[in-house]
Amino acid sequence: MASYLRPTNLAEALESLSAANQNTSAPVILAGGTDFFPARVGRAVDEDILDLTGIADLRGITESDDGWRIGATTTWSEVANADLPPFFDALRAAARVVGGVQIQNSGTVAGNLCNASPAADSVPPLLAMRARLELASTKGKRELGLNDFITGNRRTTLKPGEIVSAILIPKPRKDAHSIFLKLGAREYLVISIAMVAVVLEVENNVISAATVAVGACSAVAQRLPYLEAELIGRRLNTALANRVEPAQFEGLQPIDDIRASAAYRREAAVVLVRRALTQLGKKGA
Repeated sequence: MASYLRPTNLAEALESLSAANQNTSAPVILAGGTDFFPARVGRAVDEDILDLTGIADLRGITESDDGWRIGATTTWSEVANADLPPFFDALRAAARVVGGVQIQNSGTVAGNLCNASPAADSVPPLLAMRARLELASTKGKRELGLNDFITGNRRTTLKPGEIVSAILIPKPRKDAHSIFLKLGAREYLVISIAMVAVVLEVENNVISAATVAVGACSAVAQRLPYLEAELIGRRLNTALANRVEPAQFEGLQPIDDIRASAAYRREAAVVLVRRALTQLGKKGA
């Protein structure tokens, strides 16, 4: 018979998960359920469930001298409405297009990451922000870069007995601007055809650091290192879009599916990055 457990602290959750792994099959970890329940429409839920949403310490956004900590069960609505600097504009924009308002009120940041869909809206902005994940177990905590956490379509490096407890975002060294653009068949309630996130750190109107990430065009969202290198040292203006070349996107591996062809996805990614750089360039002096 399936069990349902909703602990109120992380230690209890980790002990329960560890015991379940030793004695039976691991329970499904629930952190909002916006992917879990739609996949089970029309049938009874027969899996053991460990619901993390009752753990207050896993929720909220805090700032320190080094950066920001986003609790694993922080919802997308909380991210969208948080008082955060322009560095977070891309993540907040992504938060506003994760499903509809009902999904945003229940869906969580860590849940979106652990689901590991190639079209997960959170991944490009967090990848561009150089996010790291805090992973907790009864043995302690460890940190892992987001780029090393998601390894494929619906695959992560989360070990048995581990829970994502927080997303850690380091502070940029200079003033930073970011943007997120998403292409779908309609504006809302849509799975991405392609999406991009760009973060530019700027000093005296010159780009000192750049990260560009593309999602829904590979099994895992990818950064564009050749374009990033090309942007460093350039002045922040709309001419940045001229630095984008199709060859910089060769690392992407888009697929053909019902939403778009691989060729269209690749072309769309190029166009979206150019648009993103044009919009960010308008912030220049």
